[in-house]
Amino acid sequence: MFAGTGSDVGKSVIAAAFCRIFKQDGYHPAPFKAQNMALNSYATSEGLEIGRAKAVQAEAAGIPCHTDMNPLLLKPSSDHTSQVVLNGKPIGNRHAYDYFRKEGREELRQAVCEAYDRLAARYNPIVLEGAGSISEINLRDSDLVNMPMALHAGADVILVGDINRGGVFGSVYGNIELLRPEERKHIKGILINKFRGDIRLFESGVKMLEDLCHVPVIGVVPYFKDIYVEEEDSVDLAAKSMQAERGKVNVAVVLLRHLSNFTDFNVLERDPRVHLFYTNNTDDLKKADIIILPGSKSTLSDLYELRRNGVAQAVIRAYREGSTVLGICGGYQLMGTEVLDPDHVEGEIERLPGLGLLPISTSMTGEKVTRQNKFRLLSEEENLPLMDGYEIHMGSTRFTEEGAQPLARFEDGHTDGCFVDASCMGTYIHGILDNARFIEFLLSRFKDKIGEAEQPFDYKAFKEEQYDRLADHVRRHVDMQLVYQILSNHD
Repeated sequence: MFAGTGSDVGKSVIAAAFCRIFKQDGYHPAPFKAQNMALNSYATSEGLEIGRAKAVQAEAAGIPCHTDMNPLLLKPSSDHTSQVVLNGKPIGNRHAYDYFRKEGREELRQAVCEAYDRLAARYNPIVLEGAGSISEINLRDSDLVNMPMALHAGADVILVGDINRGGVFGSVYGNIELLRPEERKHIKGILINKFRGDIRLFESGVKMLEDLCHVPVIGVVPYFKDIYVEEEDSVDLAAKSMQAERGKVNVAVVLLRHLSNFTDFNVLERDPRVHLFYTNNTDDLKKADIIILPGSKSTLSDLYELRRNGVAQAVIRAYREGSTVLGICGGYQLMGTEVLDPDHVEGEIERLPGLGLLPISTSMTGEKVTRQNKFRLLSEEENLPLMDGYEIHMGSTRFTEEGAQPLARFEDGHTDGCFVDASCMGTYIHGILDNARFIEFLLSRFKDKIGEAEQPFDYKAFKEEQYDRLADHVRRHVDMQLVYQILSNHD
């Protein structure tokens, strides 16, 4: 298990690295995190929902993702409430106070332990990931994901500390000292992450930590900027450059308050023909060749905000002046004539007019659709290979005009989305941008900006290369012989 001294210390990326390392070394690893809190999720092949980070780690391990890798997912809907997804299916919304009370925790504990046991029967080793800090002693009795899970699994725990934020000695030592004696026995190593500078300057620090904690430091991993693995949280999206660039297609993703599944746009961040930025500034939207309305955890609330802050009007104006507008999932719903919520699935607002760019009407329903899809665009020839994507959404959408055209057709014959023309379309399909053929279709209006020299971007090959680079980076700075020694001495 990779446990942390706090949140955002790099546990997810380190776990992904070890999934790839164990795969490279001939093992059959799988990732596991008992409980994840994220708006970024993914649909398994069975049509069930897990945290996106587990899907990324499964990809690094070279195996299909499964709900047993992330049996409990919390999707925040406000500062105090979350939708609870158990074994891939939503079981309702819970207030944080109620969720973390002891009552009812044993049923959840049993469910996550059973998921781990099923996974451990199929794969070896299991790369577990903790959440936040391992020493939140006020939540100790209700914790499902850190040391109680390590005890259930009999896991060797590597404590990950982030030296970049400062205070690494206190955070590592303090986290270990706050553990109960039976928990402390499972801490078999310390990994210092995000180091900047000359590592030789920290050699004395390694010795001090080992003397303080009586636990070996398995490695000091330098901070990196040139390896790209999907992030778990949408931190700092707004910080990404908002300046339009000459000679590239400028793509603006509208920065919604409840933006979800931001990894839909990772491929555009890496495509050399594209300059991607996130914004809710009306002046920035004027500079965009393509505007994308992303997924939302609260469509009506975000629609209300877009109409209030002028972004809705700015998107409509940009479309009339020649920009392409694409809506994905919640963004697709926003582009219609109206969004209805008569049963108050999302909140108190029962109806809002949409942007009116697509002839569709959406009604919110309590049932969530989660499934993987194979599809091709309606405009494509039937002999072309199918593309891949997935759906995770609430709500049912219908056409409001006769003759309205879908965007895509699924393998089973059903259709998806709405297509007005090459500059105005929407879809429920997450991951649609991961398909090079769809990217070419989206960028086809702007060939004069990017010229003929640029080649299509192979995102799948790029991701495989990044997993290998990440594994190489971690191998260089971790004592893998010591790691295998720890695992072989496992008791």
